Amino acid sequence: MPGQIERYRAELFQDVDLVSTDVFDTLLLRTHRSERSRILAAEQLFALTLERAGHSVSATLLVEARLEAQRLAYRSHDMAGGGEVRLVDIIRRQLAILGLPSSFMAARLVIEIEIEQESLRPNLALAEALRRCRSGGKRVVAVSDIALPTAALETLITAFHGADLVDRVYSSADMAATKRRGDLFGLVMREEAVRAGRILHIGDDDAADHRIPSMLGIRTLYLPRPKLRRYLTRAHGGVTELVRLARKRDLAGRIRAGTNADPTAFGREVLGPIAAEFCLAIWLYADEAQRKGNATLLFCARGGLGIREVFERILSRLNLPLALPRENLAVSRLVAARAAMIARSPAALDELGREFGDGSFADVAQVLAGRTHELPAAWSQRFSGDQFYSLLDSAAGQDVVADAAVQDALFRRHLADVSGSAERIILCDTGLYGSTQRLLSAGIPERSFETIQFARCNYKRFDESHFPRVAGLAVERNCYSSFDVRSTVLRYWHLIESLFEPRIPSVKTFTDCAETVSSNAGDIRYGSVPKEVFNSRLTGVLEYIDTLSSGMMVKADAPRAWAQLKRAIVRPALADLHALAIGTRSVDFGRPGMIGDRTDPQTGALSRLSSINTQLWREGAVAREFPRSRAALLGSIETFHALRGFSSWMRH
Repeated sequence: MPGQIERYRAELFQDVDLVSTDVFDTLLLRTHRSERSRILAAEQLFALTLERAGHSVSATLLVEARLEAQRLAYRSHDMAGGGEVRLVDIIRRQLAILGLPSSFMAARLVIEIEIEQESLRPNLALAEALRRCRSGGKRVVAVSDIALPTAALETLITAFHGADLVDRVYSSADMAATKRRGDLFGLVMREEAVRAGRILHIGDDDAADHRIPSMLGIRTLYLPRPKLRRYLTRAHGGVTELVRLARKRDLAGRIRAGTNADPTAFGREVLGPIAAEFCLAIWLYADEAQRKGNATLLFCARGGLGIREVFERILSRLNLPLALPRENLAVSRLVAARAAMIARSPAALDELGREFGDGSFADVAQVLAGRTHELPAAWSQRFSGDQFYSLLDSAAGQDVVADAAVQDALFRRHLADVSGSAERIILCDTGLYGSTQRLLSAGIPERSFETIQFARCNYKRFDESHFPRVAGLAVERNCYSSFDVRSTVLRYWHLIESLFEPRIPSVKTFTDCAETVSSNAGDIRYGSVPKEVFNSRLTGVLEYIDTLSSGMMVKADAPRAWAQLKRAIVRPALADLHALAIGTRSVDFGRPGMIGDRTDPQTGALSRLSSINTQLWREGAVAREFPRSRAALLGSIETFHALRGFSSWMRH
């Protein structure tokens, strides 16, 4: 690096009025110590600080809360764009979910700066060049995309280079602008009253320090980090992550061999911590979203209604503030498909084809229209997506479209009623693929939708272009992995859906009630849904939440609960068959019929084997149909998934 600066000094440092430098890995060089390692070291020091103040909190819990708060802050921020995540907000949320006083924030920031300082060294060659610039009458500023506040950056720069090296520090966290979007450079130009062509910017990031400022007309000196140091940092981070995961697994403790057969008890002991952790994640995401302003959180019928019951109970019990507007939304994949169909989106054809693969064009037309139509013979043919829109252009098809448009207009009125003027609509649902998000975005492109849900998985093998705006807060995987305990829900996803979904009809049609719009699902406003329509496992979840004194209990209980859930799903005991049985549920998407696992044992080996593949919970079916050999059979299934996961990891 010294040679590169010397080589370009005469060429680039002359004929400029302002020299702008990146901070980390440019003016201050990081050692090979990874970010994950720095967080671990800082939380260990913070745990000692808390202990001296009378708060006993393990460093492991502090690390997990910090990483979760940081992960969801950036996820929520990336959905909205603009501004920067702030470390002060991450720490504030970390303290809040652990039930720790906010007065510790200042001490935690001091520790962050101390650990940063231990992990840096000065770039003396660059500092010498900048001093020559200042002595020649040029202004020198430091510009950084970082969550640290300006005061922290000033402290670090002064510690290594003294207080007279730079004239001003610009931190994206305080300026609500970033280099990687270019608006921070615009702010610097306005504040410093200098044109782009009279600025030289120095930095190590190809996009933020070279390509973006170059597009703005700013001269750049690109100084990438050496590849070897990047590899050493990644290796150090990998080792630290293994240590973290080992400590996190220790929180799970010993897992009981069996399960209480009572569904309410299972909800309280196992699903309670898992659902509570999910709702803490919703709060972390939503709290960052409200910082951007003009957003609303809508809980989607049906699963979102149960989620909100848990979420509001968590907020109340743990005293977590949230000013973000939130309402329940009467919506379904069918409702969203109408909007996408009217827009002639391919996304609608994907969903309709999957749901009505064995049905006719007429079957699809009736559910989209919301009422029965007498249709020509051509409509009795088997549904085919590549012909459907052509049929809709016929005279009979136009009648179907007209009825669908009436229903769509009523839904839009309902959406406007619950979302108001919000520019950012955050949908909250169970998961998996995010069909509602995909369809609504295609059908109502003038509104900005994003979705937070329990899990995200492309089990449909459809297009994933909407996935950047769909966040699986608990798990994001396309298949179950024996090495990822949270992915266990993908082996028996209907358990999670049934946990949150009340026993009310899926939303199919809307009715104009003059001042309001109602749906066939009835009154779904928060507080209006009768408690008896929720299942007993959700009752157990709410009972668990009523025992909480802080989110620290949730973070401590969740690893054990996830391990217990995995054991119950992939290696079920006989008691688990009752505790996890979901009964029957409606097929949904406007179609009649029910789905659910058959619980009566079959006779004959062939019939028992063939019945397993038709079950929603295959491991449960194995345990029920083959009680004597279930241990060996379930072990073989798990071994298969482990080998498949290892093979996939090796390929990538």
